[in-house]
Parts: sequence; structure tokens; C-alpha cells
Amino acid sequence: MPRPQERAVGTVLGSAVGDALGAPFEFGPEGAFSARFPAAGQGGEMCGGGGWDPGEATDDTQMAVLVAESLTDHDALDLPDIFGRFRRWAAADPKDIGLQTEAVLTGEDPWDLAAALHFQVSQRAAGNGALMRAATSAVYFARQGRDATMEAGRRIAALTHGDRAAWEGTAIFHELIRVALDGGDPVTAVPDVLEAVHPDHRARYAVVLADAWHPDEATEFNGAVWPCLGSALWAVRSTGSYEDAVRAAVDLGGDTDTVAAVTGGLAGAVYGAGGIPEPWVAALHVPLPGFGGRVLRAAELVGLARRLAG
Repeated sequence: MPRPQERAVGTVLGSAVGDALGAPFEFGPEGAFSARFPAAGQGGEMCGGGGWDPGEATDDTQMAVLVAESLTDHDALDLPDIFGRFRRWAAADPKDIGLQTEAVLTGEDPWDLAAALHFQVSQRAAGNGALMRAATSAVYFARQGRDATMEAGRRIAALTHGDRAAWEGTAIFHELIRVALDGGDPVTAVPDVLEAVHPDHRARYAVVLADAWHPDEATEFNGAVWPCLGSALWAVRSTGSYEDAVRAAVDLGGDTDTVAAVTGGLAGAVYGAGGIPEPWVAALHVPLPGFGGRVLRAAELVGLARRLAG
């Protein structure tokens, strides 16, 4: 069994690796990954493409790092600071940024109103853009117990997403990670986690997190928070290793970087850092637009994960 520290590292590193692995296949068809890489362990999977260098992480991991560095710099949840880092990053023209996230971060509204005001107008804010960056905050808040970790997930999600559906999905992910970090099974924990979900959203999440649910049953594109989280849990539930889980996630097609990032975070918490293929880790790098040309490598993410875990 992986030790808690190895699980924490696995969560952060696993999410970033999944993000970079899935990026070249984003918006592609189902089965594109396995058509190119039909068997596990053959190598070359960190192939790059679609504007991404081999091993280059996207906005998913970039934002997760910004959350992590705020938490470790302050050793507390400082929402205005996180929002300020997000805004600085968005102003630096990152390669990829969600349309709704960009609208919130590049406007002039204050941190505590920007997402809510945007949602009032658009009525569309249930994307996976808050869920995608939650691996680092999940590790940090896990030590504080279920209620605290789920509430932190909601509050960080609300910085950019005004729809409570996005908050609840992020809260669920936080709690599933907490369970895994403690050595529990996040799949069997789902019924207990659902009890802590807002009543208005519990039934919809119960559908996509059910044992019998398959991503083919999704009623929305997997860029939405419900099928994204459901697909990640399905990938972990239906496989037996980190590599197989992330391969299954990327092979779903669609929003592959984010589905694989969420899957990778959860699978990394289950199997630990040692379960992540070393060639994938070696290729990983995370540019941080707006922050002096910094590029984080795996060793820096490992250190960051250890600080988050305490």
C-alpha cells in the first residue's frame, strides 16, 4: 500500500501527467489514443501535437499550480490572492483558457462578484474548469476532514464558476481524494460522499457516479462537470492501474486533457506516485505564463505536493 505522502505526490503528479498525456487528443474522436498506442507500456505516448509539446501541461495544471502556491505561501485559503494569480495568468495570453474562465478573469469585476455576475448574464457555468484544477487543493485540505475539504472545493470553484453544479463537483472530487489519501476506496465511498452534496444537485451526481454508469450514457459533452467527474470515476473503477485508468480516460475523446487530469489525480491518489509510468513523468513540464517564464518540472511538482500535504 502506498504511504500517504506517496499518495499525495501521486495526486498532484498524476493529474499533471494525465493533463499532458491527453492534451494532443483534445476534441478528437473516441478511440484515437488506443488506435495510435494500442498496448500499454510501448512508450512514446507523451507524443505532443495540437499545439502542445511532448509532456507539456495545459491550463488545467497551470491553474492547479497557482492554487497550490497560494496555499503554501499563505498556509491558508486566501481567495483574493488566488483570484489575483489567476487574473495575472489570464492576462499573459496562455495557450489555452476556457471561454467562461477567460470572461470572468479578464473583466473588471472584483474577485468576490466576478463569477456570480457572469453567471447572471450567461446562465452557463457548469463546465469542468474548476474541477480540472482541484488536485492540489484536494491534497492541502484533506487533513482538515470531510466538511472542510468539501467547502474549500466549493469556495475555490466559485471564484470562476457561478453555477453551484461546478462547486459540488469540485467538492465531491476533493472528498474522493481525501478518502483515497487515507487509504480508502473512493468508489465505495460515493454513497457517503453524496450525503454531503447540496440536495439540489445530489440526484444528478448520483447518476453519473453510480457503479453501472458508463460515459456513453452522458447527456452532455464531457466538458461539463457531471460527465467529466463521472468519466474519471468510471476510468478508475473499471481498470486496475494508474496507466490503464488514464489511457481509458484519454480514449473517451472530447475534452481529453481535463478528463485525464481529473482521472489522473484520482488514480494517483489510489496507486501512489510509484504507479505513474516514469517516461511520462520525465517528459512532464508546466509553463506558467505571466510568472517570469517559469517552467516547472516533475521534481518541483513533487516538492509542491509534499508541502501541500504538510
